[in-house]
Amino acid sequence: MLPPTTRLYFEDVYRTEFEASIVSRSTREGRPALALDKTCFYPESGGQPWDMGTINGIPVIRVLEEGDTILHVLEREPDPTVQAGGSVAGRIDWPRRFDHMQQHSGQHIMSQAFIEVLNGETKSFHLGADFATLEIGLAELDEEGLEKIELLANAVVQQDKEIKTYFVAPEKISEVPFRRPPKKEGLVRVVEVEGFDYSACGGTHCRRTGEIGLIKITRWERIRGNLRFEFLCGGRAVADSIRKGRMVRQMAGQMSLQEKDLAGSLEKLVQEGKSLRKGLKALQSKLVDYEAKDLAGRATGPIIQDISKERTPEEAKLLALSLIKQGCFVVLFGASGPERDHIILARSDSLAIDLREVGRPVSSLVAGRGGGGPSLMEIVVDQRGKLEAALDLAARLVRERLP
Repeated sequence: MLPPTTRLYFEDVYRTEFEASIVSRSTREGRPALALDKTCFYPESGGQPWDMGTINGIPVIRVLEEGDTILHVLEREPDPTVQAGGSVAGRIDWPRRFDHMQQHSGQHIMSQAFIEVLNGETKSFHLGADFATLEIGLAELDEEGLEKIELLANAVVQQDKEIKTYFVAPEKISEVPFRRPPKKEGLVRVVEVEGFDYSACGGTHCRRTGEIGLIKITRWERIRGNLRFEFLCGGRAVADSIRKGRMVRQMAGQMSLQEKDLAGSLEKLVQEGKSLRKGLKALQSKLVDYEAKDLAGRATGPIIQDISKERTPEEAKLLALSLIKQGCFVVLFGASGPERDHIILARSDSLAIDLREVGRPVSSLVAGRGGGGPSLMEIVVDQRGKLEAALDLAARLVRERLP
């Protein structure tokens, strides 16, 4: 068993460079890995990703925690002279570290804010590359509640409270007003947001809440009976605000509006769009009925067969359904699209033909997929250039079954 690694980030989270002795060399996931006697690299743990950086100039691509030992997985093999007992120099990626510090510290404040405002308990936390998520034990939330959470969290940031980290012995744990009881037994590391939040946590955090910067919830969704929130802190929140501000200005400029009038105008446009779509759908229905009557009038028999590059599969289906209401017809349509072809088979209720018996051999011919019932079949064609042969086969099979 390897000896425990001294975690220098517990002593100074702002330290970016260090020298250490190699305890062992090994392989993880097909890559070389080093165990050191001490490290500034934070391993993947507690919903927070690992630090990145270099050891002797070689990129560290992953940092793993195995028991009390931290393993540094390298992009490539180090110099052959780098062996157990030798020394190496490490440097962490500071922008990544500080970003994680902002997000994780912000999470502690958010979690306590949910408790104080809505008594919403944190179920899980994940720090992703683009945003962080919190799953909270709440069934619902309105805009007013959301604003209260954000206002409280950002008020704590603006108060520039100290964020302290320290270890507590097992017999002293009951004296700490933890937001949630520690899961770990023995010595517990406490992250305290001065007078606001007390959490058992081994992650990296800012020294003061003012360093976290803006905290902003960007969206939420229901999951497992709870609510999951996406949020941004610090640099991420600033970048998001700049991006959205630019977007709002561009939209307002394109519509020749003041930014404050944009929401009302967009709502008006949405309603107008719904009205236009409704009118367009009615016109399309009338056009389909007109085209169906025209095709029915020119039909020379019960089978109407056609291939179109202009109709979408949905338009072809609507036309087929309209046609079979015009008389005793079997409609065999092919719609040739930019990526794949579609086949629609439909028949009037007065004809006792099971189109599934027609569709199966047609589907096999074109390596198609889809399905339907006795009176309507839809097939997606993966093999291009076979629509005509497929519809000819369908027509022959239909003729064999016509009375």
